Amino acid sequence: MPAPIKKVVLAYSGGLDTSIILKWLQTEYQAEVITFTADLGQGEELSPARDKALLLGIKPENIFIEDVREEFVRDYVFPMFRANTVYEGQYLLGTSIARPLIAKKQIEIARKVGADAVCHGATGKGNDQVRFELGYYALEPDIHVIAPWREWDFKSREKLIEFAEQHQIPISKDKRGEAPFSVDANLLHSSSEGKVLEDPAVEAPEFVHMRTISPEDAPDKPTVFTMDFEGGDPVAIDGAKLSPAALLTRLNELGHDNGVGRLDLVENRFVGMKSRGVYETPGGTILLAAHRGIESITLDRGSMHTKDELMPRYAELIYNGFWFAPEREMLQAAIDFTQKLVTGRVTVKLYKGNVTIIGRESPYSLYDQDLVTFEEGKVAYDHRDAAGFIKLNALRLRVAAKRDRRNP
Repeated sequence: MPAPIKKVVLAYSGGLDTSIILKWLQTEYQAEVITFTADLGQGEELSPARDKALLLGIKPENIFIEDVREEFVRDYVFPMFRANTVYEGQYLLGTSIARPLIAKKQIEIARKVGADAVCHGATGKGNDQVRFELGYYALEPDIHVIAPWREWDFKSREKLIEFAEQHQIPISKDKRGEAPFSVDANLLHSSSEGKVLEDPAVEAPEFVHMRTISPEDAPDKPTVFTMDFEGGDPVAIDGAKLSPAALLTRLNELGHDNGVGRLDLVENRFVGMKSRGVYETPGGTILLAAHRGIESITLDRGSMHTKDELMPRYAELIYNGFWFAPEREMLQAAIDFTQKLVTGRVTVKLYKGNVTIIGRESPYSLYDQDLVTFEEGKVAYDHRDAAGFIKLNALRLRVAAKRDRRNP
């Protein structure tokens, strides 16, 4: 018989679902609940989460609310973008990359308060349950994990609302029926899934989008600005130095105003099913293009192509929840090694949903105009040398062609 749970740290948003989970933990486990609410730049006021936790009987000293925006961008978003990370060719992993940070903070609080369990509000069908729990176990291997959606007997949203009403949990009016879609948001992106978005053949309604204006409604005049990089990370916009979170916030504003960063995607979840989501990553979409722009003149071909080969594996690790796994850290070390001289400035043009890099410069540039010019350059390049290069590369093709002629 396992020991009873005495203290549990709950990842708490203040919304209906996690408020029900909070009360369920108190009634089902008779446990002392500690709440953790992360400010990841989701754009919501977090004081209501504190107020609701107090209303549900949580002691003030057991309510943890932390602004983790700078840590999120500096230690999670930027390292991911050094790899130009894209899952299945399109998705910039805005939800995936936030989960390991939340898990890490929960474990830190659990250690601080002496909790013997942690709890999340992810459902049993999605990826987030995997991401949270792999993070928990990687950091605290003997922690007890409570996943209410896999344990409780509520079979419908109506039953959840009945439970909320029985326990005087405040329910906003729009929560009394089925929500039109579910939303997850942080400083990097917003994602919308479910309900009106479940049929992949039907275009998403315009009201789903919350981080960008429609490209059709974007200004008829392009927006042009510069972005500076140091060691693979962006550090300034139009010459003004900004902190990681402030820089991403500014990119989000620029992307929003120009309709940049919309994505309608059907993806393969780690648990085995396909899901359709509408994602908006305005700042991240700009950052990806700009980073590839500065790499184009500072990385040699071997490094760039090897990075591109490693990237899908790296993206899959993050998507599947293996941020704290040794193989992700190994790939990160290799990626970071390539970024030492990825320093310089790119000029970016935004226009009606499009991101174009129109200028690149770096003190470490490998671009040699004397080599590539069609005019007579200062650097010696003998065109005749190309003949031997081509013949050596063609040797195996010629041998195979002769064999095939002999054996039609």
